[in-house]
Amino acid sequence: MLAAIMPNLTRKNAFDVTVAACKKLDSAGIAYAFPEEYRGDFPVLTNASFYKEDRLFKDCDLIIAVGGDGSVMHSAKHAALNSKPLFGINAGNLAFMASLESDELDYLERLKTGDFRISRRMLLEYELYDEEKLIKKDYCINDIVFARGSQIKLSNINVECNGRKIGKYSADGIILSTPNGSTAYSLAAGGPVVDPDIQCIILTPVCPHSLFARSVIFCRDSVFTISPAEEENSPLVISCDGEEAMPLNKSGKCVIKCADIDVGFIIFKEDTFTDVLYNKLATNS
Repeated sequence: MLAAIMPNLTRKNAFDVTVAACKKLDSAGIAYAFPEEYRGDFPVLTNASFYKEDRLFKDCDLIIAVGGDGSVMHSAKHAALNSKPLFGINAGNLAFMASLESDELDYLERLKTGDFRISRRMLLEYELYDEEKLIKKDYCINDIVFARGSQIKLSNINVECNGRKIGKYSADGIILSTPNGSTAYSLAAGGPVVDPDIQCIILTPVCPHSLFARSVIFCRDSVFTISPAEEENSPLVISCDGEEAMPLNKSGKCVIKCADIDVGFIIFKEDTFTDVLYNKLATNS
């Protein structure tokens, strides 16, 4: 068994948590490796291997992300594209997506015996067009956000579902999220919390200029087309899982649907979804 470890060393505790996790893997007889770029960061880990990233994701049996939710999201796309299971170890604050806290590393011994379950999480796939030219195609596990760029003013955004117009949103932006992402930006914008085992797509407006604009939950087979409204004079921007924003030009559109790949999260504990909600949200409010 080979575990690929993806640490976010910008997190204050990530180095210490990573070293502690690797020592647990050593004691369990599980090999581990890092991307080549980390070769100089862990001189204390004499059993560590270092691979070029593409080979690492291809050769490993599972992926361990150390950090916060952003670290897990970054690794999740690699896990999905390479059909490898994933889990996160929290070295941040809330880390809703992390399977383990830093004081729960004894669970790592279960990797050897297979004493865990896999929770499948859906992804969104998006295609970004300028006129009819495909600019980019990619995946996200949490959400895709459409908003105004540098100007602080309302955006006017057309939304279609399955070729039928839902309406025009005048708002700071809109969010299309997976159930996994329902506890992220969508929640902060007033959206519902959705059990990640449910297959659906959530549309949440951000600060809508309407008394009646609320989140709407759509079935997983829905296909959305997002475009700037005719009166929109400035380009919108798109951000996928909080990554660097991309422009959506006035002549462009973005098509979003449920992806044909998913990601498997390794779950060690028997916590229910409501347990996780309470531990991560209620106790941190």
